[in-house]
Amino acid sequence: MHKLDHQFINNEWVKSHGERRLAVANPFEETVIAEVTAGDARDVEAAVTAAANAFEGWQALSGAERAVYLEAFAEGLTSRREALVEMSCRNNGKIRAEAEIDLDDAIGCYRYYAAQARALDARQGATVAHDVEGYAAHTYHEPAGVVGLITPWNFPLVTSAWKVAPALAAGCTLVIKPSEVTPLPEQVMAEIALEAGLPAGVFNLLHGDGEGIGSPLTRHPRIDKISFTGSNGVGEKVMQAAACGTRGVSLELGGKSAIIVLEDADVEEAADWVMAGIYFNAGQICSATSRLLVHEAIADDLHAALASRIDALVLGDPLDAATQMGPMTSARQRDTVLNFLNVAREEGLTALRDDTYRSLPAKGYFVAPTLYTDVPVESRLWREEIFGPVLCSRRVADEAEAIRLANDSDFGLVATVVSGDARRAQQVGRRLRAGVVWYNSEQLPLVQASWGGFKRSGIGRELGPWGLAGYLEVKHIIGPVLD
Repeated sequence: MHKLDHQFINNEWVKSHGERRLAVANPFEETVIAEVTAGDARDVEAAVTAAANAFEGWQALSGAERAVYLEAFAEGLTSRREALVEMSCRNNGKIRAEAEIDLDDAIGCYRYYAAQARALDARQGATVAHDVEGYAAHTYHEPAGVVGLITPWNFPLVTSAWKVAPALAAGCTLVIKPSEVTPLPEQVMAEIALEAGLPAGVFNLLHGDGEGIGSPLTRHPRIDKISFTGSNGVGEKVMQAAACGTRGVSLELGGKSAIIVLEDADVEEAADWVMAGIYFNAGQICSATSRLLVHEAIADDLHAALASRIDALVLGDPLDAATQMGPMTSARQRDTVLNFLNVAREEGLTALRDDTYRSLPAKGYFVAPTLYTDVPVESRLWREEIFGPVLCSRRVADEAEAIRLANDSDFGLVATVVSGDARRAQQVGRRLRAGVVWYNSEQLPLVQASWGGFKRSGIGRELGPWGLAGYLEVKHIIGPVLD
């Protein structure tokens, strides 16, 4: 068992000031595989000070020079591929195929922002067209400063890459707090930083929980921006803390996304996309399309196809290549989902598939893949994010009703539309209040496109040039035309 009682500050592993220890579990074995320190405000102070001291030198580098380090992160992840995949399986409960996808996404993200960093050089000093004779205006993009990054437990390597890569590309220095539930995969980033010779203080990693690290990090007066991915409840606290210092904030929060299946859809293809949208990562995904709106003409056929696929899902050891769905990442999350299933029983929902249809593995924090049909729009399961393998379905009479119900949500992260007519599906997507809409496709996040949502799904965008812009401030220098 590992004891992670050190913090990575100023390119050194230093003993944490915190005295509490937090257990890190293997969700399949239900065993403790590590203990992580619960650091405190003194650790935050040391890390922020190191990042602030390193900022001037790091921002002075060209984008091309910073790109070299970003490429080193990609290479470091690539060289550790098998170890990181296994670690994700053991610490997250991810099945091997999903862990491999996550790692590839993280590697691609560092490579993309290496290219963005190089391209940033060419954008500096661009001339602004205007109509005042004798004056010149030039645009510069400068780093936001010292940033605090807080990542969740469901996609540790991916969400850290989405934040760390653009922040470093922009010229920011940073302090990152991984989730205390899954701290093991992100530990590797500190190792890579040392291998790559990243200047001291540019990258600092703190272990701990929200009380010990998260809260003092979001309130620290020398933090210029906070980027947080996680629950709405915590995100609102982060936003309140950022407001006290009038600092920038990006929030990637919850979702209750819809998948619309129109009457002209191919039922078998639609069933595959519905399955991928809700049972990937055991439903522990903010973009899970957990509300199915299916045209009444094909609802029975689609439900039957889904039931057959749910029955065929293999639950078990994440390291076993035959496993198709692993456990919840923690006992706490399993219990949260089970509580929603109790609510479903109290509400009298109709379960087409739940734990009465299968035996769960003898060990592990498992929840059976579940499908409720004809769920009322007033149901808590229809309105609230469950973050588990639970799909709620409703029949709709036509396209207009499907769009109306899809948009009738507090959230607006993603959506999917399935139709036999791809152009029709795309047009329906234009009418949905969501940050990313797929049509006739599985969920395919693109590093070149944006990620983020409307309404309570968050503030700002990650990925693509928008992700880089989130860590840049725009400066204009204006004065008489120089000879």
